[in-house]
Order: sequence, then C-alpha cells, then structure tokens
Amino acid sequence: MRAELVRVGLHQVDIKIVTDDEQMHVLQWRRNLLWDEVLLDGKRQAHSGGLAREKCYGLVFDKRADGTGGTKVMLLLDPSTDYSNWTGSAQKLSGVRLETAEGPIVAYGSLDPKTLEKPATFADWMKRSMGMEWGDERRPN
Repeated sequence: MRAELVRVGLHQVDIKIVTDDEQMHVLQWRRNLLWDEVLLDGKRQAHSGGLAREKCYGLVFDKRADGTGGTKVMLLLDPSTDYSNWTGSAQKLSGVRLETAEGPIVAYGSLDPKTLEKPATFADWMKRSMGMEWGDERRPN
C-alpha cells in the first residue's frame, strides 16, 4: 500500500492511496462548522461532531464480503493551525499521518516521526526551528 498527500489545507486533507492490487482510492477529511467527516472515494466512512471532535479514525481496505482480511489503516490528524507560514496565504493544519501496522505510510507536520527526533547540534536546531543556516558548510570554522 502506498499513499501520497495531494492537498493539505486548514479544513481539508486529500490523500491518494494505491493498494497492493493497484486500485486507487481517495481518502478525504473535511472539517465543517459543526462536524468533521472522513470520505473514501466520495462516500462517508466516519464523522464526529460537537466541540471535542475525533482526531483518530480507523479504516479497512480490501476487506472481503464475509468481513475477513483487508489492510487496517489509522488516520491521525492534528487540526490545530500551523503558523509556520507567516504570509498567511495558505493556512494548514499542523499534522497528518496515515499508518498501518507496519508503520506510517505518509506523515506530515507535527505527526511526522522526523519531528520527534532531537537535533544533534545547534546548527541542526537552528535549521529545523527557524530555517536558518549557521555558517558555511563548505568551509568549516
């Protein structure tokens, strides 16, 4: 199973999923005023409403008619606003992660496992947190 983020916005996420038998699916998350919903190929699979909405959804791909088999996936969302884009032209949610039992298929933002790694040096921390380069890598100090 492969996945690719197609669109990440403040109230919407689109993920293209290609299963092992080369079928393509579109997994969508939408935040409306009073509810959130998860759509697979345009059909509602899950929804949550109210003030404390779900941030974790479970789905099964390629399940047989008798209910057995299939690949279980978990969609995790961090719906808080990502303020790393200072222009404000394209606000996004902070993190998205689609994961199977083997590990993450696609991860973005605050839910990406790479963001949990501690930087090895001060220069790495500056580059990650502020996007700044410290010194010239071609000429060591």
